[in-house]
Amino acid sequence: MPGDLKLSQPRDPELRAALPAHEEDLEIFHVLDPVVLLAHPRGERTEGGDPDRPDQDSHQYRAEHEEQGAHRATVAGRLGPPHAGDDAIGSADPIVAGVGAMKMFEAVKGFFDQAATRIGLDDDARSVLSTPRREVAVQVRVPMDDGSLDVYPGWRVQYNGARGPFKGGLRFHQNASLDEFRCFAALMTWKTALLDVPFGGGKGGVRIDPKQLSEAELERLCRAFFWAIEHEVGPYRDVPAPDVNTGPREMAWMYDEYSKLHGDSPAVITGKPIALGGSLGRDAATGRGALFCLDRIAHHRGWTREKIRIAVEGYGNAGSWFAILAHHMGYRVVAMSDSKGAIANPEGIPPRVLLEHKRDSGSVIGFKQADTIDGSDIIGVDCDVLVPAALEESITDANADLVKANLVLEVANYPTTPVADESLTARGITVVPDILSSAGGVVVSYLEWAQNLQRERWQEDRVNQRLKGLMEAATDASLDRAHTNAISPRAAAYEIAIDRVAEAGRTRGWF
Repeated sequence: MPGDLKLSQPRDPELRAALPAHEEDLEIFHVLDPVVLLAHPRGERTEGGDPDRPDQDSHQYRAEHEEQGAHRATVAGRLGPPHAGDDAIGSADPIVAGVGAMKMFEAVKGFFDQAATRIGLDDDARSVLSTPRREVAVQVRVPMDDGSLDVYPGWRVQYNGARGPFKGGLRFHQNASLDEFRCFAALMTWKTALLDVPFGGGKGGVRIDPKQLSEAELERLCRAFFWAIEHEVGPYRDVPAPDVNTGPREMAWMYDEYSKLHGDSPAVITGKPIALGGSLGRDAATGRGALFCLDRIAHHRGWTREKIRIAVEGYGNAGSWFAILAHHMGYRVVAMSDSKGAIANPEGIPPRVLLEHKRDSGSVIGFKQADTIDGSDIIGVDCDVLVPAALEESITDANADLVKANLVLEVANYPTTPVADESLTARGITVVPDILSSAGGVVVSYLEWAQNLQRERWQEDRVNQRLKGLMEAATDASLDRAHTNAISPRAAAYEIAIDRVAEAGRTRGWF
């Protein structure tokens, strides 16, 4: 069937008969029998992105191989539990199988469909823009420190490249899934178009818990994954970047691996260390860009910075930089959280002092200048601006009614589900969409790419001023369209982005 992943056939007829029918079932074989090499080691491509389909046989196959040894159990432990969006697991639990909850890509596609209908997008363009251009599934072989060989599933989804090379992060996470990467690749497509930078959208990574690897194993993982996808990436084809559990160190290893095959190519990947062509200002880019967006909204609304109370969910790179810069500009940060809990102080929290506390203690909790609260309570903190800056689906139909803020600034990717988005909008709460407010990272990635192609290094002020200009222009365009058409900022942002991608596709002659 067109779009299905091609599987190489093992010689053993019994194993050959047991092969799964669908691409998604491949993940089970990676866990259970890494000796059987099912996927082409450099990746087989699927065009168009068929939806996941459940297959109970894969679950039966897993049950029949429960006693294959401690080594495979260790591999499964590093892979972690199946993602809620993976029908491939074949679980009897409808929630695990993705039946009881909307999949992430389906949710984002819903935003696209609504905007496409409003702008009257023709059927040909809708067909092209509603599914990924290419999906690459790879087998990532990692030699371990004990001499064994572990195998992990990896993906690279390239959604649309009408406006330029595919662009998007690489994440290593035990819950990574194809559905997740489809979702984020689509978001990146609309994000780059909205910010008017010359990229398309992509996303990828490996399903693994990198915290269980040694540094040497992590380096081998990075090199093996990039080697597996190197024929699909390149400075003018697809330019990855850091994401969850990856950073400059990992980007440096991948850049080096690619350069072994193609010669020195710093523009193949962004988010690199400064010494290897990384851009000044990159670390703070996502948080700084979100603050430029918020400050522009505050300007339009006539807000006084000192009176605006902000709660930040997720005190990682983006969240901490946002809080530090917002505090410096005069905003009052009253609550922050991480994976271990949250803290709150209505009088304000000094973010830089808190960051030192977190580095020393490993968490924001226990900070002497604030009260420790349950991590989930951050959503309902009394504030003016709520900033979800952690993982996806932080605000759902289960907690949306707890939000007290009058503005939600999405710094994480897809932190608000469609049902929650409708609930917040109905209550008069403005939701600034992720494709706008979280775009600072990809903007400075674009600037790093441009510097690498020219073999230049720009001063940080130049980078930040360019970031400011692009963020403010996109914010103004989204707010103006939302006001003119009496729609939400999310709806307006999607309309602008889809218009731009569709125009590029038509000009190329794609439809």
